[in-house]
Amino acid sequence: MMDVLAYHRLSKHAPERFAPGPGQLDWATQPAPFRRYEGARMIELYHRPLEEGPAYDAAFAGPQTSPAPLDRASVAQLLYDSLAISAWKEAGGSRWALRVNPSSGNLHPTEAYLLLPPGALDKHGLLAHYAPDRHGLEVRAELSEALGKRLAAALPAGGLLLGLASIPWREAWKYGERAYRYCQHDLGHALAAFAIAASALGWQVRLLRGVAEERLDALLGLDRSGFHEAECGDCLLWIGPAQESEFRLPETLLDDLAQLQLQGTPNRLSRDYRHWPELQRVHELCRAPALPPVAWTAEPAVVRADNPGLPLRPLL
Repeated sequence: MMDVLAYHRLSKHAPERFAPGPGQLDWATQPAPFRRYEGARMIELYHRPLEEGPAYDAAFAGPQTSPAPLDRASVAQLLYDSLAISAWKEAGGSRWALRVNPSSGNLHPTEAYLLLPPGALDKHGLLAHYAPDRHGLEVRAELSEALGKRLAAALPAGGLLLGLASIPWREAWKYGERAYRYCQHDLGHALAAFAIAASALGWQVRLLRGVAEERLDALLGLDRSGFHEAECGDCLLWIGPAQESEFRLPETLLDDLAQLQLQGTPNRLSRDYRHWPELQRVHELCRAPALPPVAWTAEPAVVRADNPGLPLRPLL
């Protein structure tokens, strides 16, 4: 804990000094905004009309409708309402994307990976990466029939697992040692975006505390060679029909998922990289261990009517 507090002191600005950082932006090494896996099969997702869906106020009260079936349409809607590109802007010859989930400096360190049971999008179970620039899923692995059945048996019906990961260099390029703060800040934005998007589908979003954070790198395929810039698993979520309490994923299932044969080569995001030692150190210190399961029930929220008639999706 003392080491983490020391990082907190080091990485905050003070009246007499700035926190350690690059000093100026090196535009030649600005990281690419989109992670892609060259050679991976792409599953294109649907773009849904913005007028469909619930009222704005209702989305903040939790699931208000019957759970949507887990299929291509609902997965497409979940991702479209949470991490998709919401607009493109141009100025001075430059063009850049805005996304549904906010990000400090619009740098977007957060990436999403889905573990889908058989029959959700494909006859096989899948490990897939969400590519917001295509609004599609890059298939990193197809599960064998036996492994897909084990995944389906371990999950409550009608839902999926979603892992969030961070690429610290996207933030360190601008913020230096402060980048860990911004990665966590943007992770929170992504979690909130998924909670709102899932609510519109009648689903809940809950953290699976029983999976240690250090296991996520292997589970999401981030521990393999080929990554020029490190990408680190942050959390594993259950997204689907409401459950009363956390469920456990069998250790043998986690072990076998971590050994999948992966498809696609991760793209290089930047032509050069600057190492920030305290950033790496605090990340290692703060990785959460496996924790006991907890209840997932919550008191029903009251649907407010602060914005009568205001639809949710055009605002996302």
